[in-house]
Amino acid sequence: MTAPARGYHALVALAAPIAGIQLAQVALTSVDLAMLGLLGVSAVAAGGLAILLYNQVRTMCVGMVTGVGNLVATAAGAGERRTGTSELDDQARDEIRSLLRSALLVATLTAAAGAAVLCGLALALPLLGQRPEIVSLARAMMFALAGGLFPMTWLNVLRQFAVGLRRPGSLLAVTLVSIAVNAACNAAFIYGWAGLPELGVAGVGLSTAVVQVFTLAAFASTLRRDPELRTMMSLTAWRADPAVVRHIIRHGTPICFTYGSEAAITSIATVLMGAFGPAMLAASNVANQLAYIVYQCNIGLSQGSSILVSRAVGQGEKGLASTIARRAFTLSWTLMAVVSLGYVLVPQAMLWPFLRDNADAAVLSTASTLLLFAVAQQYSKGSQNILVGLLRGLGDTASGLRCTLVGYWAVGVPTMAVCAYAFGWGGWGVWTGLCVGFAATAVLLTRRFRTAATDRSATTT
Repeated sequence: MTAPARGYHALVALAAPIAGIQLAQVALTSVDLAMLGLLGVSAVAAGGLAILLYNQVRTMCVGMVTGVGNLVATAAGAGERRTGTSELDDQARDEIRSLLRSALLVATLTAAAGAAVLCGLALALPLLGQRPEIVSLARAMMFALAGGLFPMTWLNVLRQFAVGLRRPGSLLAVTLVSIAVNAACNAAFIYGWAGLPELGVAGVGLSTAVVQVFTLAAFASTLRRDPELRTMMSLTAWRADPAVVRHIIRHGTPICFTYGSEAAITSIATVLMGAFGPAMLAASNVANQLAYIVYQCNIGLSQGSSILVSRAVGQGEKGLASTIARRAFTLSWTLMAVVSLGYVLVPQAMLWPFLRDNADAAVLSTASTLLLFAVAQQYSKGSQNILVGLLRGLGDTASGLRCTLVGYWAVGVPTMAVCAYAFGWGGWGVWTGLCVGFAATAVLLTRRFRTAATDRSATTT
């Protein structure tokens, strides 16, 4: 690995495009939530609930294919080591083509399962204690969102393929166009413009699914124009190698459930917030969406650092994991500090896109206070995600799952229940438990990463 690859430039070059794609996905649901604000507090509460549950399923689908980037990076690193140059040999290229084909098949099966789960959750909403008007609105939107899981998961396979080869490309233009197209489609489906049916809240979900197809097509076209990636792009999923499919599933399952566990604790918090009324739920949805937007930058740093570590492992480099980790955390914490100042100093300006001048005063006041909780959540949640990525780069996908099971379910969820009900803190108690759960997970992952990095360094010495 060359000297520049050890510095901030290589990490930012990988992390920024990844964060861009993540933000493109979140921009869709952020615009959705902003448009729902035009329909009133009940629409924000129901739509936010649908988006949170959709993100739960979406995150698990993404997790199943996230490890493909590490597998591609390791194969590429081994190919470069065999040639002694930055060029890949034929063995590496064939292996990467097989990984891509097999990953697309895994993505299709995963999306089908995810769509079934999302529809099942929509039908089960009354059992979660939600009010009838919230159930009706959220259910229709969830049904519409389910179809968008297929292009979304395929997009993430292509992203991992490109990132694994350190050629992630740029989606800035596509992101901006997607946001505009989504806003226009939202309005058209909500109000029935251009002869379209007037679907209200359900139209927001349908718009997101349509734009997912547009984003996939745009990114695939970008990769097709790359002379290096084009030679390894094999989209014939029906020719997938069963052994490679099984390998991807074994590698991806712990990541899937790690990501799912992370999303689940937020979904549980949202469901609990609904028990304290529409105003508290709406405020929580908005504060969580703001934190979720910023979190995508940490996802970019997590995946970028993970790929760099995998590449180093494939090339037989020694002791780079800790160096890459320090740089990832420096970038992450600097960004978190800047955003946190905005939450503390100008909360209403941060909330304005979702809660405008005609917003309910109680919702605005509650959301402003929840942004203080979001500061703590961003640091702990972002740190633990970066650590999961670093461990994945070292080939350890199981530790992330074990640590999240303890941090979220043995610490976070019980703390939510105790603070919200036993202490009588209500919605504030739910967010307290959320922050404690992420912090506990970050501590456990830090200890595991230090051990893993030391062991890896010792074995390569």
